[in-house]
Amino acid sequence: MTGRAKRKPKSSKESGTGNGEVKKARTDESKAAPLSEVDSVKREEIMQLYKLQMPEDLYHFWDFCKELCPDNPCGALKDALGLQLVGPFEILAGAHKTSKNPEPNFYLHWRYFYDPPEFQTILLGSEDSQHHIGYYRDTPDSLPSFVAENEAKKGYAITQMGDNVFAAVLLYLLKRRKERGSKKAGGEALESLETQLRDRAEMLGLSLEQKTKGMKQRDKKVVTKTFHGAGIVVPVDKNDVGYRELPETDAGLKKICKAIAEARNDEERVKAFGPLQEMITFVQFANDECDYGMGYELGIDLFSYGSHYFHKVIKQLLPMAYSLLKRNLFGEILEAHLSSRSHDDLDQFSAQ
Repeated sequence: MTGRAKRKPKSSKESGTGNGEVKKARTDESKAAPLSEVDSVKREEIMQLYKLQMPEDLYHFWDFCKELCPDNPCGALKDALGLQLVGPFEILAGAHKTSKNPEPNFYLHWRYFYDPPEFQTILLGSEDSQHHIGYYRDTPDSLPSFVAENEAKKGYAITQMGDNVFAAVLLYLLKRRKERGSKKAGGEALESLETQLRDRAEMLGLSLEQKTKGMKQRDKKVVTKTFHGAGIVVPVDKNDVGYRELPETDAGLKKICKAIAEARNDEERVKAFGPLQEMITFVQFANDECDYGMGYELGIDLFSYGSHYFHKVIKQLLPMAYSLLKRNLFGEILEAHLSSRSHDDLDQFSAQ
């Protein structure tokens, strides 16, 4: 690895604006829907607990599930799809008021091992693979850019599922039906649910596409895909200031990570850390020259790799990147997550 890292040539990426927010990304196909029946008190409570603004489709989906199963809206999709409504939905159900844990940490509530701070779980799927669906935001003060899924027992990949929860659940339903075969038991229930999802989304003017025009517009602002595949968005000005590439390919960085994580002893590990240490020096140069995206990318990639050997370096890189990008809430979420990062005990409402 030689020389300083280079800025990405402008021709390959469009420059962003402002602080990298993608506030309008969700509304290109999903027209402004009427407000749901959820009152302002509950909305405010979610905002206070999560410090994140929820999109209107979340509240509409809650109304939809209340109609499907008035006694237990959070379990409305359990029989047909094996999906459980969690996170902000549990606040709407009042589950936090009967929490066995007197001090639940909402940053960590259903935050799976590979979930970056940008990802917030709203639906649980298979426990075996730790499948979950959630909102992905590029900045803490913007609405989600899309809905995505991850299977924490399989790895760090984040897969896009549309720009609202109706689209994501429909996609999941269609995939599940394809796996089962339409003749299998439960086929009629799935058909009925599919019709209801489509009708409600159409009535609300919500897109059911997996990749909407708004999501494609966001893709143009993504400076790098990162290991998890969802990519990161940072503001890049007309002079290309904001992001420069790491002096290493994804494959090369994974090789460096593997050498560190699988070193046979401390001496070997210290030696394997050399190339990474050099990259951290490049990040410091980049930060000095306002290319904050470089440290953000390296920090996210090391987080995705998952080894505890990188936690100290991640704490050095990511909170700084989030602070420089004015995304401090993500830094707070990250630090809370790293302090108790685990595949288990993800329900903050159960006794800890």
